[in-house]
Amino acid sequence: MTQILPVMRKKYVNITDSLKNCIIFVRKCFIGKNVTMTFIQTYTKQIFKLSLLALLSSCGCEKVYMYSGFNEPATDGLRYITSNDGINWTSINGTWLKPQVGKQKVMRDPSIIQGPDGTFHFVWTTSWRHDNTIGYASSKDLINWSEQRAIPVMESEKDVVNVWAPELFYDDEKEQFVIVWASCIPGRYPRGVEDEKNNHRLYYSTTKDFNTFSKPKIIYDPGFSSIDATIVKLAKKKYVMVLKDNTRPARNLRVAFASSPYGPYGELSDSLTHKLTEGPTVSKAINGYYYIYYDDYNYNRFGALKTKDFKTFADATSEIHVPALHKHGTVFMAPKKIVKKLIEDSKKKR
Repeated sequence: MTQILPVMRKKYVNITDSLKNCIIFVRKCFIGKNVTMTFIQTYTKQIFKLSLLALLSSCGCEKVYMYSGFNEPATDGLRYITSNDGINWTSINGTWLKPQVGKQKVMRDPSIIQGPDGTFHFVWTTSWRHDNTIGYASSKDLINWSEQRAIPVMESEKDVVNVWAPELFYDDEKEQFVIVWASCIPGRYPRGVEDEKNNHRLYYSTTKDFNTFSKPKIIYDPGFSSIDATIVKLAKKKYVMVLKDNTRPARNLRVAFASSPYGPYGELSDSLTHKLTEGPTVSKAINGYYYIYYDDYNYNRFGALKTKDFKTFADATSEIHVPALHKHGTVFMAPKKIVKKLIEDSKKKR
């Protein structure tokens, strides 16, 4: 993608000055995309091409990797780890939001995304069972959060058993947020090898403001119980979903492709990980690889795969460092200045 931005006057011989003049364009860009910004000096016709990362550094918009998480038993609240390269992670001390909504008031599977206006939106699992809600809160700085709300995304399904692992995705073409989660509705789908109350399917709802939501729809039904779905946009009309095959023989990760984030998704890949792995999230690291992080819960550790196309994969577990006790959430990008303030505040916590 290329943006062509004119330099306003000849006096802007310093490209950083020109960049500041065009900050509104820069803010539409995000780390992880292959973006080149092209500047044309009006009088000399000299062309400047800068990488996205250089642009962000110049204008003070540089971003770093954040990874939301929790510690078992998921009742103490939201936690963070952070990274400069998307591979090596360090803990940020403390909890930042204690669960207050839902029948069981837990905070599992925390998913955070920053919207175009800079607001961070946060959703999470509020209960194991007997609930039709997800938790929601918003923040401008990852420190001070709005009042928590329980959003009944499955209130239209009176027999729903649960709402697990809500995941946020922003559709930059339709300019709306997509929430994906897993739910069981006994008797709705062929049982297969799972009990009716563990026979999950993947649903989604859309919203532009987190006040009004579309009715839940199936986003992908592979024909068996599946949970923990996350969506990645690779290019225009090229999306990939990473999910957990939740059937007893497998319980591992697989992927499927689509030309739209809403599907239809094609045939699932073969299993990518060994048995008893879950909670995938994807980080595009500074080395150009996508890293699929996952909770290798049978061994009480994190594992990772790396790929450039989501068709061929290499085990990257030995390359990563994830602090002990961290449990799965999602990787997202945050402005460096916000993370710096977050770390400073964390030193005040016990």
